[in-house]
Amino acid sequence: MKQITLNVAENKLDFFIDLIRNFDFVKVENQPEPSKAEILQSIETGMKQVELIRKGKLPKKKIEDLLREL
Repeated sequence: MKQITLNVAENKLDFFIDLIRNFDFVKVENQPEPSKAEILQSIETGMKQVELIRKGKLPKKKIEDLLREL
């Protein structure tokens, strides 16, 4: 069996996983839940980005782009 890696938009991931699970020749491994440390690191990174945006060192995102990410 061969292995491939795919990058799928987060808002489409559940749909994609459901779709490929219907193929009998595809084995989908469960994704591990992020650890507490990974979650805290992600929040810390986000807070640093907010601070950089406030200081004008990172561009602000348009509201349309933020809504599309949801």
